[in-house]
Amino acid sequence: MNVLLLRPVPGNERFGLGPFFRIEPLGMEYIAAALESKGHSTTVLDLRFSRPIEHYLQRTDPGVVGVACMHALEIQESLDLVRRVKRAAPSSFVVVGGHAASAYPDPFLVPEVDAICVDDGEWVFPSIVNQLDAGEPLMDVPGLLLRNGDGDFVRGPHSHEPFDLDRVPLPSRSHVEPFRREYACLQFRPVWLVETARGCPFRCSFCSVWPLYDRAVRERSIESVALDFESVGPNVFVADDLFWYHPARSLELARHVLARGIRKRWVLVQSRVDLVANHPELLEAWRPFAKDFDIFFGLEAATNEGLDGLMKDTTVDRTVEAIELARSLGYGVTGNFVIDPDWGESDFEKLWAFVDRHRLSRAGFTVLTPLPGTPYFEESLTRLRAREWAHFDMHHVLWEPKLGVKRFFELYCETWRRSVLNLRGEKRWWQWVKPARPRDVVFLAKVLRSTQRLMDPEAYLAEHALSEATGVPTRPVLGTS
Repeated sequence: MNVLLLRPVPGNERFGLGPFFRIEPLGMEYIAAALESKGHSTTVLDLRFSRPIEHYLQRTDPGVVGVACMHALEIQESLDLVRRVKRAAPSSFVVVGGHAASAYPDPFLVPEVDAICVDDGEWVFPSIVNQLDAGEPLMDVPGLLLRNGDGDFVRGPHSHEPFDLDRVPLPSRSHVEPFRREYACLQFRPVWLVETARGCPFRCSFCSVWPLYDRAVRERSIESVALDFESVGPNVFVADDLFWYHPARSLELARHVLARGIRKRWVLVQSRVDLVANHPELLEAWRPFAKDFDIFFGLEAATNEGLDGLMKDTTVDRTVEAIELARSLGYGVTGNFVIDPDWGESDFEKLWAFVDRHRLSRAGFTVLTPLPGTPYFEESLTRLRAREWAHFDMHHVLWEPKLGVKRFFELYCETWRRSVLNLRGEKRWWQWVKPARPRDVVFLAKVLRSTQRLMDPEAYLAEHALSEATGVPTRPVLGTS
């Protein structure tokens, strides 16, 4: 069968670091590899950089179209895309998947969607296409919500066996090579995305990863990961939610990769402070892998009370230990703090003091947001004010802040002014641009300019006033109309 896989255009990148982090649609590349191994013809499109969808629908005449919705802020755009597909190709079978759709499928229970993938796409999607190709019913496909003849969605059978990630050893990256230079992280461009493991065993209240995977972690084989690292370019972002989770396996992987002579120019991984603080041997083993090696920590809070409230299961002492250890071994340290709309002014002051004391200007700051698919979302339903799905970008307030909207955003922007992105602060624009290659200077300058909105409370207040004009529903069944 002809299959078309689509990555939608996010509707809201006015705030946050979206322009700084544009990464390839790795999940669809894995699905494409799985489909192609079964003989199906597959086209992967990143609509952020390609021609309008109608052009490709006419050219490929797909029997099946997959739409990836990776984050809640993309739900409305994904729904709009599904409707465009059905108008242009009404006979195509439309499947929606991706992290956001799997974690919270409710918005996609609409007539234009034929099925929703709620499990690993590399496993579920080929099963769908194989069944359709053979003219067989889909009700036997696990990991699927299927629209029946009455228009209701029915869940398929439960799978008792977790999907083995090595069943698809390498992603089919050739589909996105025309867009490669569009994929960037910070000043590094182009960037490749690599996954070595999937899932997280921890239970942070705001995170939708662990509920989706039942706090399980699955790992790709050492050989598969080494082949993937070997196949990609010099700048790599590792997609794992918790790199170094399994210490023994991580040490073995480091030895294997280095023994094969694989080295990178720049690498970014995500990990936890307590894991790093407890295992300095992991950082020592991995440091030769890249000339510049950055660690992104979910720092989240500057006090133990704040960490407890977010169910981080760690302490501020561990944060400080991990930062000092990473820096002593030559790692770059960045991360994120969560700003609670229920904060008072003293809470902001505590955060500022912590950031200054530990020189954490490379940290980012996001508003505490109840993401769909988390228990926190269900607990927050009665508090949520009217919002579009685009406002679940972790830079809008979804209920009235304790300090009021105006004062909250004044202090929130003051927090961002303490970051390295403030071009009037410690790192000026020419210091960012100086190490960039000539062909990347314009791109980097545009991105840096857009991030200055993070320091402007009037920009947030204007956005908030616009969203308030949409009305106040009693329950956020947003994006389904």
